[in-house]
Amino acid sequence: MNIELTQDHVFQTYARQGRPFVKGEGVMLYDDQGNEYIDFLAGIAVCNLGHCHPDITAAIAAQAGTLVHVSNLFYTAPQAELARSLTEKSFADRVFFSNSGAEANEAAIKLARRFFQAKGEAHRFKIITMKQSFHGRTMATLSATGQDKIKKGFYPLLEGFVHVPFNDIEALKSALDDTVCAVMMEPVQGEGGVIPCDSEYLESVRQLCTDTGTLLIFDEIQTGMGRCGTLFAHESYGVTPDIMTLAKALANGVPIGAMLATEAAASGFDVGSHGSTFGGTPLATAAALGVVRLISEDGFLASVCEKGAYFMAQLNGLKEKHKKVVDVRGKGLLIGMELDVSKGKTASELMSECFKKGFIINAIQDKILRFAPPLIIGTAEINQLVAVLDSLLAGED
Repeated sequence: MNIELTQDHVFQTYARQGRPFVKGEGVMLYDDQGNEYIDFLAGIAVCNLGHCHPDITAAIAAQAGTLVHVSNLFYTAPQAELARSLTEKSFADRVFFSNSGAEANEAAIKLARRFFQAKGEAHRFKIITMKQSFHGRTMATLSATGQDKIKKGFYPLLEGFVHVPFNDIEALKSALDDTVCAVMMEPVQGEGGVIPCDSEYLESVRQLCTDTGTLLIFDEIQTGMGRCGTLFAHESYGVTPDIMTLAKALANGVPIGAMLATEAAASGFDVGSHGSTFGGTPLATAAALGVVRLISEDGFLASVCEKGAYFMAQLNGLKEKHKKVVDVRGKGLLIGMELDVSKGKTASELMSECFKKGFIINAIQDKILRFAPPLIIGTAEINQLVAVLDSLLAGED
């Protein structure tokens, strides 16, 4: 019934799999027929603490029983406390709350442009982003995204976005002139194929932006909140931005987005310049406070690094064993395995085979398997998935 209702009444913009899910617990999901699945996608890097974490559930229930929404015309304690927690744990001085990653990126785009217009430099409005990047599906974030395939049918896009190759500092230098207000990029391209930045490249980007007075924006919507082994992925590079965006895992499944900025960059906004009716509600921020606290506990991020290294090693073992595996790359527990799909099954077909065997993974660009499990995943579950992938790849040799 749920499948038929969805097909009859919901926009058909997703290729959905399987039966309706009715329960989640830890790294497990259960459908309406009692089938069990080990989740290696976490709602697309959202449920970093697993499904229905008891502490987050308790925080949501407690807040739902006291105060859910009053609007940003008033003060609320959870929002203030979350903003303090995020700034204390980052480079930033101020936080703007939204409902999603796309909205957080919209805010960053608007802030970068208004920052220079407020200084009388209206000619600085262009934003450089990277080819194969993904920043959202609103008109501005779609324009910022460096993938033509998702732009089809939505032209004309917004002006003022320039796309250059990722990890190519010379291309960035060539594009960066006095009309550019910001460089916007992901420390690890997720939708673009799980491609990490080169360390020297990111350091050079930061220096180039500093030298030219250009704002540097890091889109950490997929890579933030411990996903890459540090609270924010850029920390492992020793490079800080002027503006950063978060969403996805910030509240472990409750919709929320955030744009963080230095005091200097934040000066581009003043009263009335930007807003969000539902941004940073007491409910969402109470959940996010619980997430930040748990991820910040001693040893948590170290365990993400350890499990990420273990997972990567096991997948590299498959690369050595199976010719179909072209590359294994990533950071922490955001990992991609690129396949040779010139012969045999595509990544989407292998994803479907894994689903039939009770494992939820993701396929991007039809040649890359993406793994973004809850950060509480164990080596036992990793071993089970690797064994299934080994058997499937054996049939491709």
